[in-house]
Amino acid sequence: MRRHGRHRTAAGILLAVGTLLAGALSATAAGAAPAPTSFKQQQSPGFWTAERMRSATPLDLLADTRGALKSRKAVKAVKAPEPGAAPTTVAPTAFPQAGGAWAGGGAVVKTSGRVFFSFQGRTASCSGNAVTSQNASTVITAGHCVKYQGSWHTNWVFVPAYNNGQAPYGQWSATKTFATDQWAASEDINYDVGAAVVAPLNGKKLTETVGAQGLQFNGGYNKPMYAFGFPAASPYDGTKLIYCSGNTSKDFLFSKDHSLACNMTGGSSGGPWFASFNETTGTGLQTSVNSFGYTFLPNRMFGPYFGDEAKAVYDKAQIT
Repeated sequence: MRRHGRHRTAAGILLAVGTLLAGALSATAAGAAPAPTSFKQQQSPGFWTAERMRSATPLDLLADTRGALKSRKAVKAVKAPEPGAAPTTVAPTAFPQAGGAWAGGGAVVKTSGRVFFSFQGRTASCSGNAVTSQNASTVITAGHCVKYQGSWHTNWVFVPAYNNGQAPYGQWSATKTFATDQWAASEDINYDVGAAVVAPLNGKKLTETVGAQGLQFNGGYNKPMYAFGFPAASPYDGTKLIYCSGNTSKDFLFSKDHSLACNMTGGSSGGPWFASFNETTGTGLQTSVNSFGYTFLPNRMFGPYFGDEAKAVYDKAQIT
């Protein structure tokens, strides 16, 4: 699917990369077989060393350096946050908050983490979150953090509570990754939702180790929400859990997504958005993920609406 003249970037594909959907697939064309909506992961044991995690490039910057997005020249880059807007540790009660290091503690510190994977032979990063599931092993992230430009990422791991190359709760290797039918078929930005099922580690399942957040589907628009992620593009460096908070609205431009004032950058894609978030306990109901930002609208993040399509991919993952 193409958006003629409607230039946007994903927030794991955020800032200065042009049209996210420039290379949209044509797998759903007449006579074509339906696109696979899941992928059995390929892992290289020991691949993700501390140094390799530190050097992984946010997916947006990686795609840009590969020159894969043909419309980039037609798009102006989003400027970085104004001086003084660089990440700082802020009081968790600051609401609204356009971007700062989370200092509130609670469950979100352990359930959220960085996602690492191989993309077209290069190492890349996103964010993700452990959620309540029947298999106790499900991570929710963005669709483009599991599949992008027609190919599924490999060497996919989730590192909860990532800390500058360290994995305090281990690296959780995906056995299978999933995307919504719409993302798998045409990389439709309205359905930029993905999931992963991770293998047990040291005899325990993911949510037995780090806990889990609940989810909410078809919860409506215009809600107070908190967004979390590990942005790794300037002015952030991927070492801290960053959050934004505020009253969301429905995108008034070209998508069906939620909109939130937020200066998170590349690498934050796939990080969770919560409704009914409790700052004291660090718990909420996940209702979206960091997805994209328009090149002409700096410091604003967009996340897909968790409707029936998002529930379908979650259901497939949690019973796998």
